[in-house]
Amino acid sequence: MSLLTPPGGIDSGRRAGHGEAVADVVDQSRIDEALAELDPGWSGTTDHLERDIEFADFLTAVQFIDEIAPVCEERDHHPDLTLSWRRLSIMLTTHSADGVTEADLALASEMDRIAADFPLAAD
Repeated sequence: MSLLTPPGGIDSGRRAGHGEAVADVVDQSRIDEALAELDPGWSGTTDHLERDIEFADFLTAVQFIDEIAPVCEERDHHPDLTLSWRRLSIMLTTHSADGVTEADLALASEMDRIAADFPLAAD
């Protein structure tokens, strides 16, 4: 089992009003475990995870956003993204839980997988 998948699955957690799942905020040791498996560009606290990616050019950065958008929509988990030329800043948090949950850790891992297929500024 990967450190990025919790024993109860990503959707484990308590329920809030309207029937949506509200996941539990993970502790810093869990975040540190997950960060060890993610791209070294990620950092995080129990409040949020963040990573800056500098792509080869502006169009490549936009293409990456186009690639992750359906994944985020399918998971109903949407990152805060800031695009400035070819640099994309990503911030992940679960707003309904007021902090980082397993859903954020899993989405960070998926973003790393997708980003590996795109040329970066250093390439």
